[in-house]
Amino acid sequence: MAIITLTTDFGHKDHFAAATKGAIYSELPDAKIVDISHAVSPFNIPEAAYIIQNAFSSFPKGTIHIIGIDSELNPENKHIAIKLDDHYFVCANNGIMSMICSEIAPQKIVEINIHDRIQSSFPVLDVFVKVACHIARGGTLEVIGKAIDTIKPIKNIVPYVNDNKTQIIGSVIYVDNYGNVITNIKKGFFETIQKGRSFEILARNYRFKKIYDKYSDIVNFDIPENKRHDEGRKLVVFNSGGFLEIALYKSNNSTVGSASTLLGLKPMDAVSISFMPDPVVPQGIEAIQNIKKAADY
Repeated sequence: MAIITLTTDFGHKDHFAAATKGAIYSELPDAKIVDISHAVSPFNIPEAAYIIQNAFSSFPKGTIHIIGIDSELNPENKHIAIKLDDHYFVCANNGIMSMICSEIAPQKIVEINIHDRIQSSFPVLDVFVKVACHIARGGTLEVIGKAIDTIKPIKNIVPYVNDNKTQIIGSVIYVDNYGNVITNIKKGFFETIQKGRSFEILARNYRFKKIYDKYSDIVNFDIPENKRHDEGRKLVVFNSGGFLEIALYKSNNSTVGSASTLLGLKPMDAVSISFMPDPVVPQGIEAIQNIKKAADY
């Protein structure tokens, strides 16, 4: 039996997550259900997109992912099912899949059209569960929807780059459980614009001129542990998902704080990267270098 995952903003106080699982088990008693997260901030599409993008590929092919964020059906918020990289996604067409689809082309997209057969005031429970269970039984997408070619994008998913490519302006899309601040600037995008130039990252009034490979690279392990005082030091890394992240080493809001609290960064705040111009070679030196190259040739 296929795995069905759940990513929602239902929280853990209310009955919604449990009711959704109960509906799945009522249709598929042998189903395997995995909670990715029910703690997405309410209606926060970029946050949910970040979570599902970094989680889905760890599951086996054929997994069905129900995403319950801003899923009420209306003329501007249709329901879709997508097959992508041999995974299935059932969600609203509100931009939540555009982050994944910008990197991996969908194999098939359908706009779900079974609503005339289902009376629903709770689409995740009444519609998404029906679609997910249909797929889990081996059913095709064409049975539950009509094929479409495009999906709605998330606004500002791609960072802004100025005309002369000396600056990237990105934004915070997620703050994780440690208070680390994740931006929409990915490593490959950064390197394409950087082209080896030195840079400066500006977040609020804080400036960074180095990106570490991992968090502990900020520690000088040659110094005895009782003399280091590294906890709480600010740093920038590309995290495991390849996103530019501003963090504190071993952050803890009850002791040293976090990047979000200490730097005052929250979702949608701007983070910019300025690239230093290429050094200008004096004309005389450049002429001598050219002469030497010609002689060597």
